[in-house]
Amino acid sequence: MELQFLGSGDAFGSGGRFNTCLCIRDARGAFLVDCGASSLIAMRKFGVDPNTIRAVLITHLHGDHFGGLPFFLLDARHLAKRARPLFLIGPAGFEARLKAAQEALFPGSSCTMLGFTLDYRELTPEMRCTGSGFAVTPFLAEHEAGAPCFSLRIECDGKIVSYSGDTEWTERLVLAAQGADLFICECSSYERPLKGHLDYVTLQPRLDHIGAKRVILTHMNPDMLARRLALVHETAADGTIVTL
Repeated sequence: MELQFLGSGDAFGSGGRFNTCLCIRDARGAFLVDCGASSLIAMRKFGVDPNTIRAVLITHLHGDHFGGLPFFLLDARHLAKRARPLFLIGPAGFEARLKAAQEALFPGSSCTMLGFTLDYRELTPEMRCTGSGFAVTPFLAEHEAGAPCFSLRIECDGKIVSYSGDTEWTERLVLAAQGADLFICECSSYERPLKGHLDYVTLQPRLDHIGAKRVILTHMNPDMLARRLALVHETAADGTIVTL
């Protein structure tokens, strides 16, 4: 299994980075975890064919995590000429929020015939969801987006990848990431508390308790980016590929 950070940035593009978007390649092809507003651009830059993506998992309904989907779907219809079904998996209210975003950005696009099937699946806290060759268990995150926000525990090709999404510290992160082969964790700031987000000073002493085999920090603000080379833990960059 291979994972590529197509976007490792925060909502503000700090450091010139793309919004959050992870591409996981497995025995069946590929799927995305989050699809921030700049994700289609990132896919073009790193040579990812949108037609190879069979599913998109969304942690929460902020634009830097799901705002690329209206562009992805527009591309699928007009340029990629997609024919295969697409699974869209996210929190309660996902379908309605996505259609509202489509209408705000490209009026009429939410009701246009696509030429392929959209299969929406709704995540329920701590309920394992299977389908499309992987399984995901969502855990409620401490973040606000007008709908549930999740950290995800993803099972794929015999490996476990956990992703914090956006969240303040919560013991549910331990459940989401304990013993994972890879724990991808947002770390928005170094020591300054930010509502709904993690800082490194809070996170670092708790990582041993989580016990993930590998930890990569992402979603960093300018302060974190300036310190990343001095950190004990790995940090993500746009384009980084991890093999598990």
